[in-house]
Amino acid sequence: MTDRPLSNRERRDWLRLARAPNVGPVTFAQLLARFGSASAALEQVPRLVRRGGGDAAKLPSDADAGREIEALAKLGGRLIASIEPDYPRGLAALEAPPPIIAALGHETFLRREMIAVVGARNASALGRKLASRLATDLGAAGLVVVSGMARGIDTAAHEGALASGTCAVVAGGIDIVYPPENASLYERIKAEGVIVSEMPFGQPPQARHFPRRNRIISALARGVVVVEAAEGSGSLITANYALEQNREVFAVPGSPLDPRAKGANRLLRQGAVLTETADDVLSVLKPILGGTFQEPARGLGDGPTAGEPTDAEASRIRSAIEEALGPAPVAVDELIRLVGAPAPAVLTVVLELELAGRLGRHPGNRVSWL
Repeated sequence: MTDRPLSNRERRDWLRLARAPNVGPVTFAQLLARFGSASAALEQVPRLVRRGGGDAAKLPSDADAGREIEALAKLGGRLIASIEPDYPRGLAALEAPPPIIAALGHETFLRREMIAVVGARNASALGRKLASRLATDLGAAGLVVVSGMARGIDTAAHEGALASGTCAVVAGGIDIVYPPENASLYERIKAEGVIVSEMPFGQPPQARHFPRRNRIISALARGVVVVEAAEGSGSLITANYALEQNREVFAVPGSPLDPRAKGANRLLRQGAVLTETADDVLSVLKPILGGTFQEPARGLGDGPTAGEPTDAEASRIRSAIEEALGPAPVAVDELIRLVGAPAPAVLTVVLELELAGRLGRHPGNRVSWL
């Protein structure tokens, strides 16, 4: 789709579809590709849910969408759809970009070059000091520092970059302050930086929301700097997303005796750029700043491109999918091979099952039975 501003009517339809049950970014993109507009997709979703074996979908109403838009406007923010010119260009690197994001504060920062600084929540005093210094120096070099407003390293990075510009990506609704002790930091970022969320207004953050937040942090930035991260931490998830999105990964070395250093040290063994000062980051990024983002191959396609399968064919495909799938995620391309039916027909049934809440979607264009 060509970049263009949405009308007020279209914005409400995009929000309604994005907030519909079982509609994630991939499903949203497929529905839009199939039906041409959010309005047309909204008309078809209940029928697709029934075909997938679910109860009729209770879609958000036009009034629901209007209330969310009005509440956000009262807070001083607005919604930006993925086809609009103000949508951050880095998010195009995602497997499926959030169809709509909320932005609060100085949106101009979303059009500048960014660097992510992330790390441990239970950070050491030296780790917080280094994160703050890196953020200050990277901000002075013209980069907007993006992080997740968590305790520890994230907080230190935001504080270090407030004077030059910082972006907080939050895991809940854009109006929800988490952790609560960062209330004053939230207000300062709202006044001096920018806050971003893909979650509904008023939505408390949940554990499953944090990886989704992390993928946005890495996609917005040219690279991710990891300062203290234990094995299996959210910061390593962010670094892994960065690698998938063709971003640079930087890591600050630490003592092998400190569990908070194990994740960053492992990244260094795997080829991350050893980072002690902002110059270590800038020497790598300077040649690519101002250029286009390199987007990875997606393998998603545009969803079904042919007519719907007949009821009999859809029933046969559903049975084959039930037999082929289990709780372990399987690549959609492999599922098509296992089912032995035309790809558009299989993709149509997968879409129906997902909308019905019977099939779950996972990163890497994989699905599993719920």
